[in-house]
Amino acid sequence: MYAIDVLIQGYPGKSLCHGGLGWSTIALLRGHGRTILIDVGAFAVRPEFGRQLKAAACDPASVTDVVLTHAHWDHSVNYTLFPNADVWIGRAEMDWATGVPAGFNPLPELYVRDLARHPRLHLLEDGERFLDGFTAHLCPGHTPGCLVYRLEGNEHPIVFSGDAAKNRAELLSMATDMTMDAGASHASLERIWGLWRQVPGTLLIPGHDLTMRLDAAGRPEYIGQRRAGIASWFNEDLAVMDEFDISAPRF
Repeated sequence: MYAIDVLIQGYPGKSLCHGGLGWSTIALLRGHGRTILIDVGAFAVRPEFGRQLKAAACDPASVTDVVLTHAHWDHSVNYTLFPNADVWIGRAEMDWATGVPAGFNPLPELYVRDLARHPRLHLLEDGERFLDGFTAHLCPGHTPGCLVYRLEGNEHPIVFSGDAAKNRAELLSMATDMTMDAGASHASLERIWGLWRQVPGTLLIPGHDLTMRLDAAGRPEYIGQRRAGIASWFNEDLAVMDEFDISAPRF
């Protein structure tokens, strides 16, 4: 059984004028002699990520495994902060990512090349079981090699959907906001729903939203409270900041 902490909450939104926010979920699991991170976030999260690791009494050097859902910058680049970790990612994802030239896309090409040479890189196949209790499920669309991970052995199974299902809206609408193949994404959403419904009480941790479970009517309900905000300097005094709570909609 693993103890699990969501260190960084994913956020179900995007910037209107400045590209992707990159506010993605980072989960820490400890058990079976392993210390595992599911995705590792983007550059901007590093200070907060470090604070959360310290609060969880987790030394970066003690992390044994970094498990990546896909290769996009907001989920993958911080694998370099964990020097003793094995890194797990889909074979189909790396086959695709290493062949994409630098461009105006979410792939961090220099990090992809470095990751391809990582001495402890493990390339996962669809349906492969790995570590203790994990199974990889290929769910393409957002990228050709996105993996969703299902964890068994805890009181409740857990599905880590990454960006194959980024948020509650995508799960309910059966469509995705950012995909390379809409048909593949729809099929992947159906697969994710199948994994989620397999065992009552299964938790789902998405790439850009709060943890969820299914209510009595079979609809996703959030677990926990969203925390998100922005502080801005609109005043002439550096000590004065305007704070904007973006954790809940305004009606």
